[in-house]
Amino acid sequence: MSSLRILKKDIDYLVEELVSDCYLSIYFHSANKEAILSIMSEAIEVRNNLFERANNPAEKNNVTLMKRHYAQIRRDMFSKVDGLFEQLSTLCK
Repeated sequence: MSSLRILKKDIDYLVEELVSDCYLSIYFHSANKEAILSIMSEAIEVRNNLFERANNPAEKNNVTLMKRHYAQIRRDMFSKVDGLFEQLSTLCK
């Protein structure tokens, strides 16, 4: 199990990359500005939700359940951020 600090850094890194790509997309595709801004706000909501889940695990005494909890957070992180990147790429085609 990776540390909580590394998980939070991964969450921040992926969301920062998405927001950075959104800013570049706004610069080059200003016609889709509102849709891109909604993707950015959804990315921030995903980040806050993942941080909340990472900071407050349901079961703190059982190591096996905590490992599953953090593994689920990591899977959710990749699936949600990947979905947002796909939305952004379809807007910019």
